[in-house]
Amino acid sequence: MSTVAISLTPVCAVDTIPIEGGVAALVAGSAVAVFRSFDGSVFALSNVDPFSGASVLSRGIVGSRGDVPVVSSPMYKQAFDLRTGACLDDAAVRVASYDVAVVDGVVHVGSIRPAGEDA
Repeated sequence: MSTVAISLTPVCAVDTIPIEGGVAALVAGSAVAVFRSFDGSVFALSNVDPFSGASVLSRGIVGSRGDVPVVSSPMYKQAFDLRTGACLDDAAVRVASYDVAVVDGVVHVGSIRPAGEDA
């Protein structure tokens, strides 16, 4: 059995992310939005809203749609699944989602998760 090393980039202390809020970070040259949900779970998606092209998802509204944790874009209000990046309002659209780990209170963002792979 082989092991794959995942490179993780420290981004910020988890406590600096507001509950049901997000922060923006630059990770390996990519604009990433890091979110903390009401239950304390941490997620990372591309910060770029695919409908407007603006780097704004970190400023979106975090909540849920049914049992799906989402962020709603501040631009046109499309909701994106925080676990996968899938747009709940347009099945053909998704944003990149990233591996996330919280180690000793610090959020680390890893590589882009393949499409369709849950957190």
